[in-house]
Amino acid sequence: MDSALPRPPDRLKAALDGLAEGLAELKAALGPGGWTDDPQEIAPWLEEWRGRWHGHTPLMLTPRSTEEVAKAVRICAARRIPIVPQGGATGLVGGQVPFGEVLLSLRKMRAIRAVSPLDDALTVEAGVTLKEAQDAALAAGRRFPLSLAAEGTATIGGVVSTNAGGVQVLRYGMMRDLVLGIEAVMPDGRVFDGLKTLRKDNTGYDLKQLLIGAEGTLGVVTAATLKLVPLLRSRATAMAGLSRAADAVELLARARAETGGGVEAFELMRRVGVEMAVRNVPGVREPLETVTPWIVLIELASGEDGAAEAALQRLLESAFDQGLILDAAVATNEAQRAAFWKLREEQSAAQKPEGPGWKHDVSVPVSRIAEFIDAAETAVLAFEPGARISAFGHVGDGNLHYDVMRPLDADPAAFMARQPQGSKVVHDLVAAFDGSISAEHGLGRLKTDEARRYKSDVEQDAMRAIRAALDPHRIMNPAVLF
Repeated sequence: MDSALPRPPDRLKAALDGLAEGLAELKAALGPGGWTDDPQEIAPWLEEWRGRWHGHTPLMLTPRSTEEVAKAVRICAARRIPIVPQGGATGLVGGQVPFGEVLLSLRKMRAIRAVSPLDDALTVEAGVTLKEAQDAALAAGRRFPLSLAAEGTATIGGVVSTNAGGVQVLRYGMMRDLVLGIEAVMPDGRVFDGLKTLRKDNTGYDLKQLLIGAEGTLGVVTAATLKLVPLLRSRATAMAGLSRAADAVELLARARAETGGGVEAFELMRRVGVEMAVRNVPGVREPLETVTPWIVLIELASGEDGAAEAALQRLLESAFDQGLILDAAVATNEAQRAAFWKLREEQSAAQKPEGPGWKHDVSVPVSRIAEFIDAAETAVLAFEPGARISAFGHVGDGNLHYDVMRPLDADPAAFMARQPQGSKVVHDLVAAFDGSISAEHGLGRLKTDEARRYKSDVEQDAMRAIRAALDPHRIMNPAVLF
């Protein structure tokens, strides 16, 4: 009976046999505890947290050292086995989800390798969470100033590979600005040892900058040396209600001018998103007595005792006098500050009970944020009448999470079927405003094809050339980027 079964062509059979041999070689190289093919153990790492992607893999590798990563990549390179590197699996564009590739998880590489307060530098392995890096910096009397909602699970390797930003980009920049050095395993299995604490190195191409934001396509980041900053002695946080998004841009400009660069965060939230958070997230309350169309979270910090509090008081008083804000509340203790931040950080989670939505992580010039918001609302509602638009994000760097939620009377499946056309409406407008269709989360599987509409031929050709030079067989996260 077996002879009657159809057999794969010889070439396919050879490929399957080669894959089986390659997987066996990977298992032997990493040894017990360095891999699993148990579907139950692998399952939690195959699904994007919003449930949009459900991947599959024949093997999950869990190396414990850079040497083990290098062994695995060398085998995969020799046998042309594709790899998807993964950190904390908190990405929102599907770049960390394998679809048949070997999954290379860095979460067991958790060492704090070095702390150098005099260099304002911290060296950690890729599996260290962002929160753990922050705590290690605090223990040394310093700060690592990148903060985002998923910092308890997002890992350093992941935030480096996606060039994450977070809520303090306004003052400290993206991850690209906070990395001094990188260690990475290149696509051929060689190790790039670039863990330097240098602030200046003008000796040609900067390989670490190529690896930052490359989403695992040019190599596997195994460790990074991070830039630390001094602890600040005063911090003040407030919520303010506004009638227009344009007033937020004006208020930000005034805050920066009056504090001499003391603005750490300036976050904008639309009324729709605030109401969703109050409705759906336990412990979240309306922050102001007055219900306003827009709310901003303002945080100032200073190295001088009491300076941030005084600056915030002056800012709010002058803004009231000028009619920029309608109401405000100042956090008088850490619990109130945490409550303000919870409202902001739970904006995305608050949307899940509301049903499906079209998610957009975009940026436009800061000066044009209000203009973009108005134009996008007109265009989106013309395309999808009744849609609920939740716009929130980092005004200081022009990054908006522009989310279009299902009209209450719309069929969820029919609504989501219109997403490609609806997102094109948003992204075409972003391009018209000289913006970017991905400001923070990367391209991943979600936006790689779409990005080809907006990137010039010069950009795409240069990216492909760089990738081909470093990974000629395209084994590193093959479905992502150009």
